[in-house]
Amino acid sequence: MRLPAWLKQKRPALGKSIAVNNILKRRNLHTVCQSAKCPNIFECFAKGAATFLILGDACTRHCRFCSVWKPARPDVTSGQSGWETPKPPSPDEPKNVADACRKMKLKHIVITSVTRDDLPDNGAGVFYDTIIEVRQVCPEVTIEVLTPDFQGSEVDIRKVIFAKPDIFNHNIETVPRLYDAIRPGADYHRSLRLLSFIKEVDTGIITKSGLMLGLGEEPDEVAETLKDLRKADCDMVTIGQYLRPSSDAGIAEVKRFVPPEEFKSYRAQALEMGFKSVASGPFVRSSYMAEELLVVQTK
Repeated sequence: MRLPAWLKQKRPALGKSIAVNNILKRRNLHTVCQSAKCPNIFECFAKGAATFLILGDACTRHCRFCSVWKPARPDVTSGQSGWETPKPPSPDEPKNVADACRKMKLKHIVITSVTRDDLPDNGAGVFYDTIIEVRQVCPEVTIEVLTPDFQGSEVDIRKVIFAKPDIFNHNIETVPRLYDAIRPGADYHRSLRLLSFIKEVDTGIITKSGLMLGLGEEPDEVAETLKDLRKADCDMVTIGQYLRPSSDAGIAEVKRFVPPEEFKSYRAQALEMGFKSVASGPFVRSSYMAEELLVVQTK
């Protein structure tokens, strides 16, 4: 399927890209920008921004929209049906993220992760430690976390809440009908419950979620999903075009390129439903222009 004109980008000038890349490499840090092959990577790096990917770079889920490395595979050497386990997270990750935040002079930091169902606390402790480290090193920065579902564990979710991020983001990703095909291992209602639970524990934390379009959803399904997010007391939402990150057999194909006018319509619907801040457009991603979206929300 050929890209329509509105999805063709000119690569921006390098700007700070090389400096950002060097900061990350020296601290052995990963970004979702690189791992998920985000189309906005050059723009964000050129502006000195990045979304930090913690808990390593290997994911235990097999979402069909994502190109993040998934090490789980049959153990062909032994003939068994066992699966590889990702390496333990580096104990230096929280301090390295905080140091990179200081070095990059960030005003707003976005911290996301791979899913680590193999860890006893699903990785919540590393989120907690990273938030605390960033607060100590960069006390003026606003902190946004974009987390997995922690398998629905309220104990683990509370751990992240107690670290007091300014924004707690968890993406719903797609409409419920497509979950089995696109998000195996995830659960639509579990994700909604996570967003509701955040507000039950701490009403001061801003909640946020995101949707990808172009996977086969219908307009009425998008509207119902937005309504479900509002019922879960979600404050902010991002809506963007799904773009296939690789041609691997396990990666879902684009079913449709959504025109810009339709994204505008979804934004108007979402604002009418009561979302405090909405970003909707072909190149919108959950952490893209996150600082600007926060400013709109807090006005």
